[in-house]
Formats: sequence, structure tokens, C-alpha cells
Amino acid sequence: MKVWQYLVGGIAVIGLAVQFVPNELPAVEANNPDDLIGSGIVSEEISGILKTSCYDCHSNETKYPWYSHVAPVSWLVSKDVREAREELNFSTWQAYDMMEKLEKLDDIAIEVKEGEMPLGIYTVIHSSAKLDDAQRQLIVEWAEATMDVVVEEEEGTEEEVE
Repeated sequence: MKVWQYLVGGIAVIGLAVQFVPNELPAVEANNPDDLIGSGIVSEEISGILKTSCYDCHSNETKYPWYSHVAPVSWLVSKDVREAREELNFSTWQAYDMMEKLEKLDDIAIEVKEGEMPLGIYTVIHSSAKLDDAQRQLIVEWAEATMDVVVEEEEGTEEEVE
């Protein structure tokens, strides 16, 4: 019986000790003038889907739940959000050049179509972020159509310069 008490006590001490390991979650910013949704190329329906299923990881508007402040979960959340923002950050969308936007849109279409995004580990906890087939199709169609819009915008900008 004492062995179990020592084991549980040891685990509790370790659990408490890891709370003191420094970990900083990526910053949250409410003012994002270069945000995708502010660009005018996103319908209200797509905007809602993106906000629900993508923005917690792929924007500067992450909403951190209580458990994201508790180690070791905080380490995973921090790592995942940093990597996601590096890959695609909707809050800095308008700062991407045309080729970057096209690559990002292509990646969105592929990853969503194949069910790779949003991540399963995220949707287990955030069931509202899970995309149904209709939502997946909408995102894929939007991403593919927006590629044409991005090219047209770039061509329009080049004509204005000339």
C-alpha cells in the first residue's frame, strides 16, 4: 500500500514541478489589418467556417482554453500554434505576395479535401471545429476560386503601375 502512496505522491510532485518550466504561448492580437477576412475575398459563410475551424491555430486571434496554460499540455499547444502560424497565418494574409497566396490556397484545398485539416487532435477536444463534407467542399471550392481572384488582383495591380 505504501508503494502506491509514494508513486502517486511522486507523480503529483512531478506534475506540480513541471508547472514551473517556462513556456510562453504565442501572442494574441486583436488588431490585424492584414487579415484574410478583411481582404474582401471571403464570404460570410466561409469566414464563419474559417473562424470556427482554422483561426485558433492559423491566426493571431487564438483563443486559449484553460488547459492550454497547464503543463505539459501548454507545451504542445504552444508548439502547434507556432508551427501553424509559420505555415499559414490568416492574420498576415495581405502581406503574402501572389505566389505565397497561391501556394497557401492550394495547400488549403488539398489539406481540407484530404481531411488533414483541421487536425484530429484538435477536433477531438473542439468538436465544433470538425468539418462536415459540405463544409469541406465549400472550403475547397472557395480556395480554388480564390486562386483566380488573386491572379486577377495581381494583374490589375500590374496594369495600374504601367
